[in-house]
Amino acid sequence: MTSPTPEALEAQLAKQRAELAATIDQLSFRLDPRTKANEAVAFGKQLVHDAGTDPETTPEDRGRARTYLGIGAAAVAGLVAAVIARRH
Repeated sequence: MTSPTPEALEAQLAKQRAELAATIDQLSFRLDPRTKANEAVAFGKQLVHDAGTDPETTPEDRGRARTYLGIGAAAVAGLVAAVIARRH
C-alpha cells in the first residue's frame, strides 16, 4: 500500500473545499430570512388562489387550502381573544 502523492492530496483537498463551499452556499440560501419570507408569501398566495373558485384547482387542493386558511383564521382569532382577555 502506497501513500498518496502530495499532488493527489492537494487535489482531494481542493475537491473537498469546493464541495464544502457549495454546501455552505446552499445552506445560506435556504436559511436566508428574505428567501423564507418570499416562500411564505408565495405559499399564502397559492393557498388563497386554491381556496377560490378557479376551475383549474382540483377539489382536493381547494379543500386543503380552505382547511389551512380556516386553521390560520382560527389561530388569529384565538390570539386576538387572548390579547383582549389579558387586557381586561
